[in-house]
Amino acid sequence: MTSLDPRDEVARRLGLREATPLRFASPGDVRERLATREYLSDDAIASVVYLADRLAKPVLVEGPAGTGKTSLAQAVADATGARLIRLQCYEGLDESKALYEWNYRKQLLRIQAGRAEGSGPEEWSHLEEDIFAQEFLLTRPLLEAISATDPVVLLIDEVDRVELETEALLLEILSEYQVSIPELGTVRATQIPMVFLTSNNTRELSEALKRRCLYLYIGYPDVEREREIIERRVPGISTALADQVARVVRTIRSMDLKKAPSVSETLDWARTLVILGREEIGDEDTAATLHILLKYQSDIERATKELLGRPGSLA
Repeated sequence: MTSLDPRDEVARRLGLREATPLRFASPGDVRERLATREYLSDDAIASVVYLADRLAKPVLVEGPAGTGKTSLAQAVADATGARLIRLQCYEGLDESKALYEWNYRKQLLRIQAGRAEGSGPEEWSHLEEDIFAQEFLLTRPLLEAISATDPVVLLIDEVDRVELETEALLLEILSEYQVSIPELGTVRATQIPMVFLTSNNTRELSEALKRRCLYLYIGYPDVEREREIIERRVPGISTALADQVARVVRTIRSMDLKKAPSVSETLDWARTLVILGREEIGDEDTAATLHILLKYQSDIERATKELLGRPGSLA
């Protein structure tokens, strides 16, 4: 009987002897295991991560900065006992930094050593083959993830920062899970890594890349989930203060700001209030600590005016 498991089909297409073992048993399993790594996921996150595992597909994660896109990949790696390999994208990223390059210094030393041995045609032919051996190859994140024999999670962070040419390279790698090195031949994956690509929406990604991936949008958490995150990540905070912090941050995010506070900045603010020994947020505390949440003076002024200009607004 023909297997309907998509991972078996991927394994056959890539010439693998067997499919990569499942990492998660269900979406509920995803939520529980991520929670043990201090990552509180919602139903959408858990479902997409589970399906990515079952379908052997990359996940394109979009959303505002600081909402937990990068930490999701780290949490999945920790929860599954995999090694995280990260490619930080930036404008000007090329193949030599993303895929591989030759160790030119080591090659030069080998050439100099070869000159001392002889300079005839046979010696130089042998030397040319020698300097393009595996030992002279410097693997970069993409090739490292493909050639790894241990379980890995590949994080391609801020993919929207690269040019279209580099995006096309990523698409080729993620479609075939193999790399062609002219001097060595084709390096094929021995397993399918779990892949996460993050984007802050600074530019539109190609339709081809989006088709290749499952899509996940991680926005700012609702009040209840952010309160749970605060309670889990900020030792010593009371439920009442965590709830008040989450509600105030929610109000601030609804304002017309240059930069809304991220979840990490919310946690920093909550830790600050705990260090100051506060059990609730007063007007003076808010005015004195808003710079922890907001990073533009115009945003601080606007938030101060709107939060403190109305009686009972922090209650």
